Amino acid sequence: MSELTTYPVQKLSIYGTSNIGAFSTATDSYVIIPPDVPDKVVQALMEILKVRIVKTFISHSTLVGVFTVGNSHGIVLPHTVADEEIEIIKRELRDINIAILKTKLTALGNLVAVNDRAAVASLLLPPEDIKAMEDALGVEVIQMKICNLNVVGSLIVATNRGVLVTPDATDDEIAQLREIFKLPVSVGTVNRGRPFVRAGLIANSNGALVGDETTGPEIMRITQALSGVLT
Repeated sequence: MSELTTYPVQKLSIYGTSNIGAFSTATDSYVIIPPDVPDKVVQALMEILKVRIVKTFISHSTLVGVFTVGNSHGIVLPHTVADEEIEIIKRELRDINIAILKTKLTALGNLVAVNDRAAVASLLLPPEDIKAMEDALGVEVIQMKICNLNVVGSLIVATNRGVLVTPDATDDEIAQLREIFKLPVSVGTVNRGRPFVRAGLIANSNGALVGDETTGPEIMRITQALSGVLT
């Protein structure tokens, strides 16, 4: 059986939009989603990602994927996270480290891309927050830009098998990502050509959910990239 056939990819919409990545953070240990996500979405996440589902708002918002980043070792939250939301995460994920950043920047999902090997982060984040992330996630965090943009988290999706990055990334940036993550790196888009791949993807090493506007050729590129199989 090929690597591609063992990496399932399924189309999905959440709250009627194809920007599904805005509502979830996925790792090889857990997935966090809002509590009011429909049961059919929860079922799809469980079937494809095969990890524990944790239901909570973040900062009283459904935009879980915008406000959080995480890997199998930890999760990073904005300073606006509510006490009751932290308690839910602590209760459901007892072995996971939690970091709450002091920065006024709250859209952490747009600023950081991480797997269990490494992380890249925006140059906008201060050193103390980089250190807090490294301690919680258990990986080195490298600050960089992609396409001269600081929103690196919105332009990259990394599993423990491979990395997908916007096609606007330069050859040097792709080479740098390959060196940082020590994994194959491929370019691709979501939802009919959108370069902000994080917005249209919920993925881990077991499989991926893509926005329902994503085309067949895009799905093939995503499958190849996130499974670590490049053709």
